Amino acid sequence: MVGNKRLIWTWIFVSAALITAPVLGATDASIDTLRRMGKAFAAIAEKASPAVVAVEADKPYGEEVIPQLRDLPFWFWDPFDDTPFQWPFRSSPRQRQRTPRQRVQGSGFIFTAEGHILTNNHLVGKAERIRVTLASGKECPARLIGTDPESDVAVIKIDPEGLPKPLELGDSNTLEVGEWVIAIGNPFGFSHSVTAGIVSAKGRGQLSFSEGTLAFQDFIQTDAAINPGNSGGPLLNLDGKVVGINTAIFGPNSAYAGIGFAIPINLAKDVYQQLLTTGHVERGFLGVQPADVTDAVARSLGLAGPKGAIVEEVVSNSPADKAGIRPWDVIMEVDGRQVENAQDLRNKIGSYKPGTEVRLTVIRKGQRKIVTVTLEKRDPDKLASTAGSDQQAIDELGIEVVNLTPESARRYGFEGQQSEGVIITSVDPSSEAARKGIRPGYVVLEVDQEPISNTRQFYAAVRKAKDKGVIMLRVTDGDSTGLVTLDLSR
Repeated sequence: MVGNKRLIWTWIFVSAALITAPVLGATDASIDTLRRMGKAFAAIAEKASPAVVAVEADKPYGEEVIPQLRDLPFWFWDPFDDTPFQWPFRSSPRQRQRTPRQRVQGSGFIFTAEGHILTNNHLVGKAERIRVTLASGKECPARLIGTDPESDVAVIKIDPEGLPKPLELGDSNTLEVGEWVIAIGNPFGFSHSVTAGIVSAKGRGQLSFSEGTLAFQDFIQTDAAINPGNSGGPLLNLDGKVVGINTAIFGPNSAYAGIGFAIPINLAKDVYQQLLTTGHVERGFLGVQPADVTDAVARSLGLAGPKGAIVEEVVSNSPADKAGIRPWDVIMEVDGRQVENAQDLRNKIGSYKPGTEVRLTVIRKGQRKIVTVTLEKRDPDKLASTAGSDQQAIDELGIEVVNLTPESARRYGFEGQQSEGVIITSVDPSSEAARKGIRPGYVVLEVDQEPISNTRQFYAAVRKAKDKGVIMLRVTDGDSTGLVTLDLSR
């Protein structure tokens, strides 16, 4: 009996050993894999960190360093506010009371042996003084070489003597969603902090700013921890090459929320090359106001799918106007390259130099056409001036409008009913327009007896009416049409 019990216990122990051995072996293998991954991160950090620098810039308070986003359900964070979308650099609210200048802190990285550093425009643009601190602790003054507010890329330069080896730039086009990436920077002033994560998404391009900045964007989204102070630092792949410039984060009260954005290094390459050569950036200009082709727009126009960019408006006497591009045209390709959406069209056109001849593949009333356009020089100051004039008209009248497109018509209940006019999207509750019954969703058909076809005509008419001090709008809610007179002299 005793012998049988011993035999049974022996069998149990042997079976348990046989069962647990593969599990223990698998655990050891997993730990070994994680250990090798950790060593890989450590090797990248050790190699790249010396070329990462802390950047400190003094800027006048008259300069807005944190433009707010528009047309999104969230905003870029102001360090004196608690909204969630933020530039990841530090700025002290106490300094606002003590000095006419504000000091912002961020990051950058050396990318040439001559001491050139890539960083963000929102960090060093229009700065009165810039200082850089190396990994060794050495501090040195920096000179601003050039900035590009429309992409948020900037180049500064320090004395090249005794500098560490510059970082190698990679190819952001080869990045894949799910791929490991590493961020290095100075969050909250903690020098050379290293975080790791994955590429969460590519091609993010809906971050529209109130000041007209970042017209060209194609952000890499990552969950690598990025916090205030990381602005301008590198995003690296597992080869230790720079694939992005850390730029913005989404999170409440300056807290990391797993959503960070980096400028693809390929977008930055053309920018910095021009900045190094001329100190400024020149881009091609087409002269259209594009919008995304949604599924509803695609079905309405009989397109194969939601690809391309629909033309809402054509700028008078622009290259597009001269080439015969019309509203409702859908631009599908630029020189044979597929256009994904409106932002992609802007990026593609902006990548060409002024004077370049491009072939646009356009669908017009179901027919595919090839239109050849000679691009002109994009003038950001002129575009910003136009945007500022429109904003002034909005402030004076108290209403905002958008072009009447298939998508906006469907959204506001005018599908198949209305083909002319602009749709009112918001009305200031304290405005005379609100008191006289104008509501979001109404369509403005005419201003001072002149038919209105797009927003440009509408805002131009408002500015013209300002001289008279009064304006008359012919509006419809879809059921009835009436005239509304508004006083602009107040």
